[in-house]
Order: sequence, then C-alpha cells, then structure tokens
Amino acid sequence: MLDLSRFEVLTFDCYGTLIDWESGILRAVKPVLARHEIDADERTILETYAELEAKFEDGDYLKYTMVLRLVMTEMSLRLGFDATLAELDCLSRSIGDWEPFPDTVGALRRLAKKYKLVVVSNVDDALFAGTKKKLDVTFDHVVTAEQVRAYKPSRRVFEEALERIGRPRDRVLHVAQSVYHDIIPARAMGLEAVWINRRAGKTGSGATLFATGAPVLELPDLESLARAAGV
Repeated sequence: MLDLSRFEVLTFDCYGTLIDWESGILRAVKPVLARHEIDADERTILETYAELEAKFEDGDYLKYTMVLRLVMTEMSLRLGFDATLAELDCLSRSIGDWEPFPDTVGALRRLAKKYKLVVVSNVDDALFAGTKKKLDVTFDHVVTAEQVRAYKPSRRVFEEALERIGRPRDRVLHVAQSVYHDIIPARAMGLEAVWINRRAGKTGSGATLFATGAPVLELPDLESLARAAGV
C-alpha cells in the first residue's frame, strides 16, 4: 500500500476523474445522432470520441473548444450526416452541465484538510470556470491546456504544474483515471500516480485511448483515496 502520509500535494485530472465526462459526452452527442436518425451504441460513440480527441490534441495547439468542434465534425462525416453549427458545438456547450461523480465533492473536501489540491486538465479556462463551481472546493492551483498551449500526455503540462507547486516531486501525488493522458507521462517524469479506475467492470476503453501503464496504486474512486489517506 502506498504511504500517502508522505505527500503534501495532490494533483488531479478533472474530466473522467472528478467529473463524469462519459455521461456528459453521451448526453450531448446522443440527441444529435437521434435527430439525424443515426444508430450508434454508447461504446462506439465514446471510443470514436477518444480517437478523434487524441488526434486533434496532437500537433499544433488548438483551444479545446475547437478540438471538440473538430471531433463532432469528423464524427458527422464518419456517420454520414450534416451537422449544424450548434450541433458541432454541442460538446463544448454542455461541459458546464457535466456532473461530478457522486463521491467527488465529499472526498475533495476531506482531502483538502490534509493536502494542497491542484487541477491539471486538458481544457480551456472558460470551460473549467463552469466546472469549478460544481466541484465546490478551493484549489491551490489550476493548470489548463490553454495556459500551457499543450495537452496531456505532453510533459509540458506536468512540468508547468510542478513549477507552480514548487515542491519536490516526491511530495506530489498525481491522481487520474486516464492511463494514456496521465498515468504514463506522470510515471515517466518520476511522479507517483494513483489510477482511479472509474471504468472497472465496463467493456471497451471508453472516452480515452487504450493504454497500459504502471500506477503505484489502483483505486475505484476518490472515496477510496480519502479513506486510504485517513481523512
């Protein structure tokens, strides 16, 4: 068992770890497909999203709002329907309505009694502003892709976070659901990382690309992390 008492700072991925983004993605996309009489199951929607998001986050930086529009643009081409501009922006318009997992807010409040809390997220500042209200906790730092002009798994995002935190790496613990975006690059940089396996028992890889990594600890949710931390 990882000794959580030796850490001073917890850095969190947001969407997928704190926020139930897969439910949010499905609530945004399924009505669009239904209007165009497109029959696609949830696994197809999520795994297509994962593939396209990674594609448009790679290379020259684009704001996440544009990444999401391009995801819907290519999804419409693949599935054979003509989307309106409003439909192309359905994901970015919906992010503020995506809900935290049931355990998130309570666990964050408990963890904040013992640790500094930091968000490290592939998102635009304006989009996160809506999400932050739902999380209802004070973060010591928020590091976004827009600020760094790069997306995880780029190490630049983690390097920026570590610079702002200003503490030795062995005092920082990264907590995330995505092995691809978070666990692999964090471990490669010498950070300890906890995998919050939100998809345990589900089929497919969901809204993140399939990847295998080596977290130092696997837990099903943040409630389990809070208990392991003794708070």
